Amino acid sequence: MGYSPSPTPPPDRGRPQPGTTTGAQGAVQPPLPVKMVVAGGFGVGKTTTVGSISEITPLTTEASITSVSAGVDDLAHTPRKTTTTVAMDFGCITIDPTLKLYLFGTPGQDRFKFMWDDLVQGALGALVIVDTRRLDDCYVAVDYFEAKGIPFAIGINTFEGAVTHTLDEVRWALDVDPRVPLFAFDARERGSVRDALLTVLKVALARTTAA
Repeated sequence: MGYSPSPTPPPDRGRPQPGTTTGAQGAVQPPLPVKMVVAGGFGVGKTTTVGSISEITPLTTEASITSVSAGVDDLAHTPRKTTTTVAMDFGCITIDPTLKLYLFGTPGQDRFKFMWDDLVQGALGALVIVDTRRLDDCYVAVDYFEAKGIPFAIGINTFEGAVTHTLDEVRWALDVDPRVPLFAFDARERGSVRDALLTVLKVALARTTAA
């Protein structure tokens, strides 16, 4: 008599699959939603950052830069920029089965700053993006989150693969607390953006734990 292997048992449909979490009653739990803000001045790479990491097609509110707005916004360092965010950017990324980040990108122009209070409401933390060619544009965002008491980290976007100042020079110029993380990242690279957001998350969780 030949050997006959045992039939493969059917999957246990009542058992959670790998990569999910269960509650006290065994029900599968969705990941915890966490709101995070991506902020900074005009043309620093906020829309690119959200688009690089989002697992859904990001929602953007881009409008064409007209001759009138070009006279208001400084395009000296972004001559190829043809659109600008007039309301917000939105995307999301699942960090692991227990945590999902919802990303809200702020508009960069001063005339749209009135929207920031609504966008940051309920946010756990913020990534403030800096362009070292235009540090003056970054002070407003840094001052805003310091005044609001919202945990944040500063990411220097490496335009064209380089920064024009060292990290220590940027920290000195921005005059931020030594405990605020400051690092270089590439808004075009998914892995680099992921690491930047995880840094913000660690800062925010540390602040929550301490509180």
